[in-house]
Amino acid sequence: MDEERNNRNPLGRFLNTVATVLDTPVVWFRESIVEPNRSTYNWYHQKFRRVPTIDECYTDDIVCQMEANLQFKRDRLVDSDILNILRLRFEDCTLYEKPNSLEKCKGLLEQYEKAAENWFIKYGDLGGYGGAREAYMKQKHRLIWERRHGPVGSGMKETAPQA
Repeated sequence: MDEERNNRNPLGRFLNTVATVLDTPVVWFRESIVEPNRSTYNWYHQKFRRVPTIDECYTDDIVCQMEANLQFKRDRLVDSDILNILRLRFEDCTLYEKPNSLEKCKGLLEQYEKAAENWFIKYGDLGGYGGAREAYMKQKHRLIWERRHGPVGSGMKETAPQA
């Protein structure tokens, strides 16, 4: 009913014409150019291609080292978020299963503790500015220690007295 009244009214016809003139090119541009050229993703998060790790980069290849460092920092963020999710799951379980939470949430606690241990093995003691090179050196030193003294945390191997 309002459209019929606007079409009879000269002001209404003028406003409809102005709206059509302004709206038609915008709609045409979006439907014929923007939407066909927009790529659609079947996943929610952005996927980055994996680049060579720091041990695969040459010492004078700064670009490769930078890409490896950026990938390391992205991996650290993902691992930190996974650890946070596991911790929140355990906390939710303990709140939900209040009287018997130690028995019912034992699996989640073990999973969280193992993930926290692995996170600390890889990223612990690096600090806020630690990067891929520092983590690689930490891993190398840990492997050397384990070769000489056994697994970390098991105590040092007893050496036989030299005669």
